Amino acid sequence: MANYQQKKPLHDGFRKIQIADIMKTSRKIAALGLAIVVWIVLYTNLNLATDYVVDSLLGLDKGAHLTEAIRFFIYEVPKVLLLLTIVVFVVGIIRSWFSPEKTRKILAGKSLLAGNIMASMLGVVTPFCSCSAIPLFLGFVEAGVPLGVTFSFLIAAPMVNEIALVLLFGMFGWEIALLYMSTGLAIAIFAGFVIGKLKLERYVEDWVYKIKAGSHETVDEKITFSERIDTGIEAVKEIVAKVWVYIVIGIAVGAGIHGYVPENFMASLMGKSAWWSVPVSVLIGIPMYSNAAGIIPIVQALLEKGASLGTVLAFMMSVIGLSLPELIILRKVLKIQMLAVFVSVVGAGIVIVGYLFNFIF
Repeated sequence: MANYQQKKPLHDGFRKIQIADIMKTSRKIAALGLAIVVWIVLYTNLNLATDYVVDSLLGLDKGAHLTEAIRFFIYEVPKVLLLLTIVVFVVGIIRSWFSPEKTRKILAGKSLLAGNIMASMLGVVTPFCSCSAIPLFLGFVEAGVPLGVTFSFLIAAPMVNEIALVLLFGMFGWEIALLYMSTGLAIAIFAGFVIGKLKLERYVEDWVYKIKAGSHETVDEKITFSERIDTGIEAVKEIVAKVWVYIVIGIAVGAGIHGYVPENFMASLMGKSAWWSVPVSVLIGIPMYSNAAGIIPIVQALLEKGASLGTVLAFMMSVIGLSLPELIILRKVLKIQMLAVFVSVVGAGIVIVGYLFNFIF
């Protein structure tokens, strides 16, 4: 009896904690539902709001170059930010199941082709930026992940991420977004497979393999759905805070092109008839530095002015997937020969995709 009386307060205390957690989660879900309703109202009324601001508040002349540039800017900035917010939130929740440690465990010991496919898919939903290239590379090597599989992940993560996909969806529709995702993953799988087959481990800097692999055993923490919602909110705060400036600058450049560059002007430079435009756009894109948020609005404006889809997407892929800062960072762990193979294989894949898009569309 005494034992029961001692356990009862503990049991009651545990129940109170459970009830408090349930109430907390319920309040978050209710707030989330309200936020979604507000998001839908805002997104579905963007056209009306833009026309009201440009035509009524500002009273600009319809059809003028400046008017169309301002209309493009005022409409695209909130549209892109709204789409980005909801997609980053959802992907942030998904990422709560995929820590870098779990990713290494999943990929370790996988056969080449299966590993390339899995690594490319994981790259889409795993946090990545150029600054984390070395830690990820070292962690994968230490965990026994094959070199080719590691490169599939490093290629897919920056190129086929949620920011690129949501911007492409918002500006071009789901068909183009799906094609981009499919071809981006194909490049990551192909390049990683080729690098793996070439057995280029000797071109990794010697000190990388001398690092003693520490224990990577981690305890998998069980987190509640309420905490996963918090993870999604934190992802929105972190990612949107980082890229909104790029979005605004990119859309401003796109607005200038949209308003002032004559129709079909770009056709002679980046059109289908210019056979050399795809490889040249890739070569131009490599030394440039931008992320998807900054480059996609420019891509949209170029397309409107007569540039071909394959050429501008090849340009975009080279800017995002073969950025100069990432190559400089990777040079610390890779020898020049390995970097040259990496750029050549990925670049060749992007050129093929560019010509393929130009042929299909």
